[in-house]
Amino acid sequence: MFTIDELLRATGGRLISRGKISSVRAISIDSRTINRSEAFLALKGDNFDGHAFVEAAVKKGACCVIIGPSKAVAIPKGVSVIHVRDSVKALGDIARFHRQRFSIPVIAVTGSNGKTTAKEMLGKVLSARFNVLKTAGTRNNHIGLPMTLLGLRNGHDCAVLELGTNHFGEISYLAHICLATIGVITNIGPSHLEYFGDLKGVLREKASLIGNLVKPYIAVLNSDDPLLKEYSNKKKHRAFFMNFGINNGAEFLASDIGFDKSILRFKVNKSHSFSLRTIGSQNIYNALSAIACARILGMQYAQISKRLYDFEFPDGRLKLIRVKQKSFIDDTYNSSPASLKHALAALEGFKTDGKKILVMGDMLELGKQKEFFHYDAGIEAARVCDKLIAVGELSRLALEAARKTGFDSKNLFACRNSAEARQILFRKLFLKKEDIVLVKGSRAMKMESILK
Repeated sequence: MFTIDELLRATGGRLISRGKISSVRAISIDSRTINRSEAFLALKGDNFDGHAFVEAAVKKGACCVIIGPSKAVAIPKGVSVIHVRDSVKALGDIARFHRQRFSIPVIAVTGSNGKTTAKEMLGKVLSARFNVLKTAGTRNNHIGLPMTLLGLRNGHDCAVLELGTNHFGEISYLAHICLATIGVITNIGPSHLEYFGDLKGVLREKASLIGNLVKPYIAVLNSDDPLLKEYSNKKKHRAFFMNFGINNGAEFLASDIGFDKSILRFKVNKSHSFSLRTIGSQNIYNALSAIACARILGMQYAQISKRLYDFEFPDGRLKLIRVKQKSFIDDTYNSSPASLKHALAALEGFKTDGKKILVMGDMLELGKQKEFFHYDAGIEAARVCDKLIAVGELSRLALEAARKTGFDSKNLFACRNSAEARQILFRKLFLKKEDIVLVKGSRAMKMESILK
C-alpha cells in the first residue's frame, strides 16, 4: 500500500535505516494483530506507549517501524525505521496521504446528538447502490478516524465518516485528515460544556468541519437548529448549503408526522413517504440528513425509503427492547440535556396502560451549568414519569426538583451506582408487563449494565 519513501513523504519523518523490503502492505498500531510485511506505528498516549511492543511487532513480521520520541528501541537489522516527531500525528498524516489517492465522495458527520445514528443510517442507505467505507461503531477520534480511512480501497465508491470531539480543535484536525466533500451537522446542543463553555463554543467547534471541506464544498445542516440556521445565513461561506428540517423552510422538509404503534411515519417535501422503526421522533432529523446526502449522490426516493425502513437502530440509542418480559427504552449509550429531553419525549409519547419509569444517570462534562441541567431534567421527568430512579450525585438534584413539584416521595429513589438501580428496578418495584422503563445516562455511569 505504501512505499517507504511515501511514508517518509507523508510524515515528514527521518529514515534511520532502510530495510530489505521497499514497501509495506498496511499500517498497524497493534503488535498483537500485525501481519507480515506491514508497518508498525508505535503510538504513545497518556496511559500507553507502543514503543514497548516494537520488538514483538518485528518478531511477527513487521518490515517497517515508525517511532516517535521515546526510550531507545532496539531494532533488528533488515527492518526500515522511520523517526517522526509525533507518532499520533504521523498516523493522521499517513491517513490524509492515503485519502488523497481517491477521487470519491467523502461524507463527514458530526453534531452534539445523533451523529452515530445518522452515520449508520447513511451507510445503510448508500450501500444499496455504492460500495461504502463507513466508520465502525464510534471510532470517531484522532485514532479511529485515521484507521478507518486507511481501509479505503480501489473498490470503494464513497466513504461515510463520523467526527467526534470534546476539546477545541479536534474537528478541524479530523476534517483536515479526511478532506470531506460533504459535511453534515446534525445539531448544536449543550454537550461537553466543561470544555466548550457555551453553545457558541460548541458551534464554533462543530462548524470547523464546514471550513475544511474540499470541492464541491457541500454542507448539509439542520435548519431547525437556531445556531446552525444563523450560521448558514452568514454571507462569508465557501460551502453550498443544503438544509433539512421540520419547522423551518428547507430543501428536505418533513411533514405529516405520526406514529403507528412503534413505527414513525412522515413525508418529505409532501410527496415521498418514509417509515422508521423507532419510538423517537427526533430520528426524523437523522433520517433527513441521510436522505439529503443520498439524493445529492443521485439515489431515488423509493430506494432510500426502503433502506430506511429496514434500518436497525444501534444498541443503546433509544431502542425499544424486552428484558425479563418487560419493556425498556434502551438509551444508555450516552446522555446530554438535549438527548435526555428527546428521550423523555419518546417516553411521554409511548402508549401504555402501565407506569412510566425513568432511570436517570448523571450527565457529565457540563461544566458550571451541571446543577441547573440536572435540576431542570427533574422538573421535566416529574411531568412525564410515574417513578424516578436517580443514579449518581448530580441526578439527586433531579429528585429534589421532582419532589418540589409535588411528586410523591415514595416514587423517588436515589442510588450511588447502576448496580443499586438494578436492584431497585427488578426487586423492589415489581414491574408489570404494561410498564415501560427508560434507562439513560452518560457513558461513565455504566447504565447499560442495568439491562444486561
